[in-house]
Amino acid sequence: MTRLLLVGPPGAGKGTQAAILAETYGIPAISTGDMFRSNVVNGTPLGLQVKAIMEAGEYVPDALTNEIVAERLGEADARAGFLLDGYPRTLDQVNELDRILLAQNAALDVVVLLEADIDEVVGRLLKRATEQGRLDDTEEVIRHRMAVYAEQTSPLIGVYDKRNLVVRVTALGAVDEVTARIVDALAQRGISAS
Repeated sequence: MTRLLLVGPPGAGKGTQAAILAETYGIPAISTGDMFRSNVVNGTPLGLQVKAIMEAGEYVPDALTNEIVAERLGEADARAGFLLDGYPRTLDQVNELDRILLAQNAALDVVVLLEADIDEVVGRLLKRATEQGRLDDTEEVIRHRMAVYAEQTSPLIGVYDKRNLVVRVTALGAVDEVTARIVDALAQRGISAS
């Protein structure tokens, strides 16, 4: 069983790496961002609720996010391990994830922190916005998200550092190079591909 958390600023390549790592380790990649975007596209009640929040570049409130994650981690495929992408983002969410995992008699194995230069990440996100038609990804919104990330998410790294769970990986370079760095870092922690 492998339980991973993938953390990094928006645009650091978390979604790309999550898909590759999920396949490599035989675990589901669980992305709160993807779950929210899917609800928005499908016009669900949750989607309508979070659409305005996302368009403003804000994060969805903890209560909604916690509920969606708890439900997803309770599904059968996540019981044997998972990779979380985009959750937790705040200290309150760290506490909620601890509670969810404790109820399952489980714990995180490793927190992979993808580190990247902010200006490079802004460039990546603007390019992605154009390619994927993401209207919510303007430069102003992206830079605001970076500030929110630094304010709200960075402190949780300190919590996981104290638990000796964090491995830092440079997120710049070709996708396969970044993947190789992550796989090497996980191997050093005794986690091998399936």
